[in-house]
Amino acid sequence: MSTTVSTLPDSGPSAPFLARLQKRLFTFRSFTALLGLMLAGILVMIVVFLCIYAWPAVRLNGWGFVIKSNWNLGSLYANPITSHGQQILPGAEYGILFLIVGTLLSTLIALLIAVPVGVGAALFLAEAVPAMMRTWLSFLVELLAAIPSVVYGLWGYVVVIPFLGHYVFPLMTKYLGFIPFFSGPAGSGYGLLTSGLVLALMIVPLITATLRDALLTLSSTLREGAVALGASRFEALWTVMLPSVRRVLIGSCILATGRALGETMAVLMVSGNALNYLPNNIYSPISTMAAFIVSQLDSALQDPTGMAIRSISEVALVLCVISVIVNSLARLLLYYAGRQTSVVV
Repeated sequence: MSTTVSTLPDSGPSAPFLARLQKRLFTFRSFTALLGLMLAGILVMIVVFLCIYAWPAVRLNGWGFVIKSNWNLGSLYANPITSHGQQILPGAEYGILFLIVGTLLSTLIALLIAVPVGVGAALFLAEAVPAMMRTWLSFLVELLAAIPSVVYGLWGYVVVIPFLGHYVFPLMTKYLGFIPFFSGPAGSGYGLLTSGLVLALMIVPLITATLRDALLTLSSTLREGAVALGASRFEALWTVMLPSVRRVLIGSCILATGRALGETMAVLMVSGNALNYLPNNIYSPISTMAAFIVSQLDSALQDPTGMAIRSISEVALVLCVISVIVNSLARLLLYYAGRQTSVVV
């Protein structure tokens, strides 16, 4: 008896189909690469524009621009004079050390407050609340990031400044006055600490939401293994799960630092907008580079020589340089954290 073996048609992808798929993948990759290069090109164009436009101010101001605190537009009604080959108004001086100090200190205070709060909130949302409640609480946290900065500034002006100036700062000077930077007059509520607090509230959602999502994607075996070895729930979170998302935490801090460095309206409304003044305590009024550009832009446009607006552009260029340096250091820390994680694994 003969047996007939039936052969089924080949169900695998045909060569024309594979060719079309590869072509589409190549098109998609080319398109995404073009978008990435476009973003990088826009950034380079902005930096090149700032360098070219601010170059006359760079030649005029030299290193004194970043080591002196003496911003003065000069006499707007006098005839221009020539200094170092550039036309300026009599009495014009440009030094922004007070802006650099105010920007860095306010960002540092914001990070010191926001990072512990953001990490604690992320751990709470990821591990300590039911799934239904987590959804609503996460929505409220993310809603904080959607509020415009001018609303934060208005809230700080109406609520935070009077509360801090009348109640909190006097108590801090009374009980923490033995610490040098916490001593001295408490002021009216405007200043460095107020700016740091408002900035901290603005960047906490970035840290919390990013870290919460990373914790929720971790495998449950990490927690279960730590508990099986005798660790408490807190010890499992602190020694196993949080180190596993170390790179995500550093990355979220990078985003938060960039937001704090470049924040404008909220800081302008609560910082006191100090001019040519270095803070001598944590309550002192300050001004940051981003807020200063906004507040001084109209006055700088009144300079007939154009040197004031070019110096404003140099402020923006210095802010870009600081942002690049801070982010580069953070990237190095991120790379080092990744290597440490690889070694441990």
